[in-house]
Amino acid sequence: MRYLPHEPPDWAALFRECVSEAFHLEVRDVYTVPAETGRLGRFLAGRPALPDDEKDRWNMLIRETTGRGVTIRRVRVVSVPHSDYHRWLLSVTGTNTDAGEDIRYVPRHLAGDVPSDDWWLIDDDRVVYNLVDEHGKPSGLAVTTDRGIIQYARCVKHRLWDMATPYTEYVDR
Repeated sequence: MRYLPHEPPDWAALFRECVSEAFHLEVRDVYTVPAETGRLGRFLAGRPALPDDEKDRWNMLIRETTGRGVTIRRVRVVSVPHSDYHRWLLSVTGTNTDAGEDIRYVPRHLAGDVPSDDWWLIDDDRVVYNLVDEHGKPSGLAVTTDRGIIQYARCVKHRLWDMATPYTEYVDR
């Protein structure tokens, strides 16, 4: 496994290397992403969202990647009732899906056994773990091409995807 601790993830490079599919599994109820603190705080205070350059860059990368024919899918395993963080995410995820991500939700009580870490499965041939520190802040990536880990990630992906509810249906409930 190759560790890239404390380096800002180079998502553009990762996605530009991707040729068929990037699948993201998210399992945490709360994330402590410094760039999101202000936006989350505005949401919790009932104030309108401000323009978000970082989110815009992400969505441009998604459009670029899906424009090359790459599928980008994400499953969020969430506790119900939702944490404040996930209530906020539900309010802003529409821009991700508009950009081309297929994001779906599985309530934690229905998901069964889930990994304790978030990861990306890239082209079914490598797993990229999102590392976090003891406070939940991003702290780099770990990349593996271990066949056993990849097979496990594929099984988790298929099992959870099959039970997941698409974002637009989930928010309409």
